[in-house]
Amino acid sequence: MNEHNNLQYKVSKKIKNLRIINGYTSYETFANDYDLDRKQYWRIENGSNITLKTLDKILSIHKISVSDFFKDL
Repeated sequence: MNEHNNLQYKVSKKIKNLRIINGYTSYETFANDYDLDRKQYWRIENGSNITLKTLDKILSIHKISVSDFFKDL
């Protein structure tokens, strides 16, 4: 796995973990509750590329800063 794909994988797993920590076992419920495109959100959690705008929206939902999100990646 190259470095770029490894970062995408880490970001996607961390986003998924944030969802689970916040009590959402279903990505669909989370996406619906926060007006996110269900299919796009599933792709993000499974390693698809993510825009900064979308990452910012997801981090805002979780009330986490970009620096805190990336500090242990």
